[in-house]
Amino acid sequence: MLLSVIVPVYNERRTINAILDKVRAVDIEMEIIIVDGYSEDGTRELLAEEEKRADTRVIYETKRSGRGNALKLGIAEASGDVILFQDADLELDPSDYPMLLAPILAAECDVVFGSRFLRGRPKMGFLQYWGNRVVTASVNMLYGSRLTDVETCYQVFRRGTIDGMKLVNNDFAFTVELTAKLLKDGHAIREIPISYFPRGRAQGKKIYWGDGFASLWTLIKYRFVD
Repeated sequence: MLLSVIVPVYNERRTINAILDKVRAVDIEMEIIIVDGYSEDGTRELLAEEEKRADTRVIYETKRSGRGNALKLGIAEASGDVILFQDADLELDPSDYPMLLAPILAAECDVVFGSRFLRGRPKMGFLQYWGNRVVTASVNMLYGSRLTDVETCYQVFRRGTIDGMKLVNNDFAFTVELTAKLLKDGHAIREIPISYFPRGRAQGKKIYWGDGFASLWTLIKYRFVD
């Protein structure tokens, strides 16, 4: 099995080398596809060195187009049997990959999400926590699921589950769009508890309250529209 790790990046000079070292430390055959969303803080210069490695490809966007667009570009380039999304900060730990992949490799399911909530309430700010709770509850109500963490970065799935799937969103709502369409297509999503080390605005966190409203609208739209 080849794992395609897709890493969307935007202004992550402080963490990009460290997270890539952690990804490569996992003993799994993989390709790393980095999509840089027009970083302006020196990240691109670091990526120019990283892409010299045989396991790494870098896509440089010519303008800022959003996390969702970066993930779509990465998916289009992926050649692995399984795809995994990895943010470029250090909030999540790649050492969780084996646990995330285990149900897929055992043919128990085709989609796995890493949940930050299965080990209790994570350390999140008030708005982030309750925004997540509202979006997750909305998914469960609209799509009949029992998920605990819809806005997770760690979405892991067999490549074939999205063949022919039209993905539209270019921003953070891409995450819930993908979730909604996987559920509508009948894919059971297994959740696995993951480690979580939150960062705040001072450390470069980029999600905003408006992303929650965009996610809710996306869920409602795709519940009633193909």
